[in-house]
Amino acid sequence: MTDTVGASTAVLAKKPATLPARPYFSSGPCAKPPGWTPQALSTESLGRSHRSKIGKARLQYCIDLMRELLKLPETHRIGIVPGSDTGAFEMAMWTMLGARPVTAMAWESFGEGWVTDAVKQLKLDPTIVRADYGHVPDLAAVDWSSDVLFTWNGTTSGARVPNGDWIADDREGLSFADATSAVFAYDIPWDKIDVATFSWQKVLGGEGAHGVLILGPRAVERLETYTPEWPLPKVFRLVSKGKLAEGVFKGETINTPSMLAVEDAIFALEWGKSVGGADGMIARSNANAAALDAIVQSRPWLGHLAPDPATRSTTSVCLTVEGADEAFIKAFAGLLEKEGAAFDIAGYRDAPPGLRIWCGATVDTADIEALGPWLDWAYAELTSK
Repeated sequence: MTDTVGASTAVLAKKPATLPARPYFSSGPCAKPPGWTPQALSTESLGRSHRSKIGKARLQYCIDLMRELLKLPETHRIGIVPGSDTGAFEMAMWTMLGARPVTAMAWESFGEGWVTDAVKQLKLDPTIVRADYGHVPDLAAVDWSSDVLFTWNGTTSGARVPNGDWIADDREGLSFADATSAVFAYDIPWDKIDVATFSWQKVLGGEGAHGVLILGPRAVERLETYTPEWPLPKVFRLVSKGKLAEGVFKGETINTPSMLAVEDAIFALEWGKSVGGADGMIARSNANAAALDAIVQSRPWLGHLAPDPATRSTTSVCLTVEGADEAFIKAFAGLLEKEGAAFDIAGYRDAPPGLRIWCGATVDTADIEALGPWLDWAYAELTSK
């Protein structure tokens, strides 16, 4: 069978002979690392208190692995916090914003959520900078006398910042990066980042509900010298008696974590180390994105929602489908799920109708390549009726 759209509908309607071995293309929670099984997880900490010797040791080991893989400098602290990436980012907003003006940037739904928080919940009257789905705004125009909120990689739009060059070295404000689908997929310049957040459920293929909060020295200084006007819930409190609660960044979590999720994250991090650390994981993501781009380039009915390769995601890749509306995309994704060819590839509900295919490190390139003929088949099935 050909894998080009130029062939006849009758030929294309024939089901491909080969299924992706792991058809997990969801953009969160994402595919588990290759070789993952429940039996592969360590169980020593399960059923034990997270404050026991073994519990603290496993939490610290998880933090140490994240630091090692990310090549994170000792100047930056890593904490495991509740509420996934959302909890981590809102923790940073609630504890640090209000000390100076705020710029909130949005080019997809989660960035728009931080705008809503800043305007309606914290009532900060921020400068709001927006761009349409698939695009990023003029980054050179950002005023770094303010605190700046942005998503490094727009999970729902497929658009990302190209690098960290636009973040001023002499910034007066803090840089707040929602980096949940970027960490372990891009080379992030940590000297440019004051606050970063992510979740294990994205590039690591871990479980949800736990967030990771990374603080640079300027963020720590803000926490220790500024007290917000609003009350802080217990799960947001990072300061005790005017000093950073250092235990949070040594595995002494604010509330009870799932040790099963921690063991799952450790498995993913050890797998990441086995493929070359962050560099190896970045290479895998890039290879997957290139394989998907080759599929798109050879099909006139497929396109990228993010037109500029320099600002196009290599993890959550968002695609346009010629003539598709929401119902078409729902049927398209449903056909592929029924066949076991691809799970969860419909675009995000607030994004323009299209497909969203995860190309992060835990996906195998061979599975991206095997997906191409199945996309043809589903398109032919729906357009030939």
